[in-house]
Amino acid sequence: MRSNIQSLVIGIVLLGLAVIASSLFTVKNWERGLLFRFGQFQGQEIQPGLNYRIPLMNTFKIYDTRIQSLDSNPESFLTVNKEEILVDSFVKWKIKDLQKFYKAVRTEENAENRLEQKINNSLKEQIAKRTTEKVVAGDRSEIMSVVQKALDLEAIEIGVEVVDVRLKRVDLADQIQSNVYSRMRSERKRIANESRAQGEEKAIAIEASAQRTEVELIAEAEKKAQLIRGEADALATKVFADSFGQDVEFYDFYRSLNAYRETFNSSGDLIVLDPNSDFFKHFNSQVK
Repeated sequence: MRSNIQSLVIGIVLLGLAVIASSLFTVKNWERGLLFRFGQFQGQEIQPGLNYRIPLMNTFKIYDTRIQSLDSNPESFLTVNKEEILVDSFVKWKIKDLQKFYKAVRTEENAENRLEQKINNSLKEQIAKRTTEKVVAGDRSEIMSVVQKALDLEAIEIGVEVVDVRLKRVDLADQIQSNVYSRMRSERKRIANESRAQGEEKAIAIEASAQRTEVELIAEAEKKAQLIRGEADALATKVFADSFGQDVEFYDFYRSLNAYRETFNSSGDLIVLDPNSDFFKHFNSQVK
């Protein structure tokens, strides 16, 4: 009898321990949980740490609130010129409002399906408006800006936050890749030729303007030089006239000396004249 009682007590203790063990559970710091009563969500959110539930009555579901990565498979899209390109994208996201998240999508898989569908729809809409060249080389940042806004609106509806969204790769179909690059090279060459032509036109205009300015400056300088030279000659003539007018005979003698100097400035010079000519008149006269 006594052994039966001991066995019963031990069984009750073990059952109690099992009940306590099944009632307690731990939520890690990077996790959040939801508590359910008979399978129905009652709006109670479980915080990190040691938590308690009533067995058989309460169940719980734990969610990871760290940043998750959604790496989509490459998708095919058509540009405005009906050329096929392959786009590979990824999204970084995390749960922000757990209760809204549960009511909207329930699971992480459903949330990623919603985000993937939204990014594909947005990319399809944006790429369909642009040429292949624009998608590949020109408007990628603008496209991603529009996609980011669309994802942010979708994220609010399902209680998550989109941390980052990027295009990893944009590939062209093999049959159109060479044609696209050829058109891009032709376009860049056309732009380069236009820029070069505009530069040459500006250079010609600048050179013509410089030459015109040079001619105008030289003409103006020559005009001023002639005016100065004329004023100087007039002043010199006046000075000579005033100086030699005071003694006409000396002025005549001075002019004769200059004529001799100019005529006999070399030892080989020879001139035949009558000694009584006016050219030698001062040789036979005395200066008073």
